[in-house]
Amino acid sequence: MFWRFFSLLTLLAFGAALGYFWGGAKSALAAWASLLSGSLLAGLLWWVLDALRGFRVVSWLRQGDLNSAPQTIGLWGEVVDRTRRLLRDRERALVLSDQRLKDFLLAIQASPNGVVLLDIQSQIEWCNQTAAKQLGINIERDLMQRIGNLVRDPMFMAYMNDLETTDSVVMAGRDDREGHPVRISVQRHRYGEGKQLLITRDVTALEQAEAMRRDFVANVSHEIRTPLTVLSGFVETLQSLPLSAQEQRRYLGLMAMQAHRMQSLVEDLLTLSRLEGSPSPGYQASLSLSYLMSACQQEAQALSDLLDANDTRQSLTFSVDLNLSDAVLLGEPRELQSALSNLVSNAVRYTPSGGRISVTAQAQSDGRLELKVQDSGPGIAAEHLPRLTERFYRVDRSRSRESGGTGLGLAIVKHVLQRHDGQLLIQSVLGQGSCFTLTLPPARWRQSKD
Repeated sequence: MFWRFFSLLTLLAFGAALGYFWGGAKSALAAWASLLSGSLLAGLLWWVLDALRGFRVVSWLRQGDLNSAPQTIGLWGEVVDRTRRLLRDRERALVLSDQRLKDFLLAIQASPNGVVLLDIQSQIEWCNQTAAKQLGINIERDLMQRIGNLVRDPMFMAYMNDLETTDSVVMAGRDDREGHPVRISVQRHRYGEGKQLLITRDVTALEQAEAMRRDFVANVSHEIRTPLTVLSGFVETLQSLPLSAQEQRRYLGLMAMQAHRMQSLVEDLLTLSRLEGSPSPGYQASLSLSYLMSACQQEAQALSDLLDANDTRQSLTFSVDLNLSDAVLLGEPRELQSALSNLVSNAVRYTPSGGRISVTAQAQSDGRLELKVQDSGPGIAAEHLPRLTERFYRVDRSRSRESGGTGLGLAIVKHVLQRHDGQLLIQSVLGQGSCFTLTLPPARWRQSKD
């Protein structure tokens, strides 16, 4: 400001002096006129120069290019410098804000939940890949399209039309089909002036887990209720009726059978709980393959004698390859024995009198160890095979109860093999028998070093 005032005074003085010398000093009035005219011309020249500098600054501001800032001094120079600094600060703030927005959108893209932004007309302003996949939206084609024209599920449309509800809605996903259910949860949140934020989440696994929990509780309750009802009936009978010693022994024997059934069920439930809640076993402990086969053979023979009241016995065959005579399994011995024992017990229970049951141990060319339990029982229909390892799933419920099974044996086998990095393979033909194969990887067995 000082330089601006100083330059004006200097130019006025210079103009007055130039006018005085140019016009001469013939009289005092002429001298003053010369001074005044020179000052006016100098002031006009200063104003024109100042206006030109101002015009250059205004032109630069209209362009907005920091690199083409005019070089000037005085007040306009200070205006240029301060404006340039402000524009640079603003440019840096915009770059930083833009980068933050990009990082935010990338974070939303990486979210496992879907996000859809809707304007006041329920048109799609933006959505991430997860929401696009779950709702069947084409990100490039469907922007600024009404969400109701793209997602036609009746439950979703009713939810979007109900402006008062704040709860979420669960509907079928885009890939939902028979045998492969997909369930999507949609939650609406309002923001801004009439805009909406939709959060989508795949809840298929949660709903399946909840359904399994309900089925599990219902099955456990049902399995325990039956023996409890029988026990209660026998207890009431013993308490209210005069019975002979033989009748009392008979009722007590039936009561003991039902109590044993409940005990077996509780033990299997505890076994499943322990298998699911403990870490995978290491490789330090070992179980002799020969001992395992011998123990299971003795259990199978005892169970076969107990169940078969006829003279025609089942044919039980246990065989181990010669090169596996000194092999040992690496893992939890109790679990491995329980897995094979469950399969052998099932084969004995479901194979009729005179049937054949063979248990073999073989090493495969790729290093895997296979333990096969094959029977000549009634077999299992193909539609039941995928569900055999589910808890309490039975092909024939009445027959399973008669045979004393709890419906948890194959579930235990599956969990044991999963913990030992193995597999359970099931092959069966209705009317021709079944074959259950326990497969262990090379790391889970070796030849004994003893």
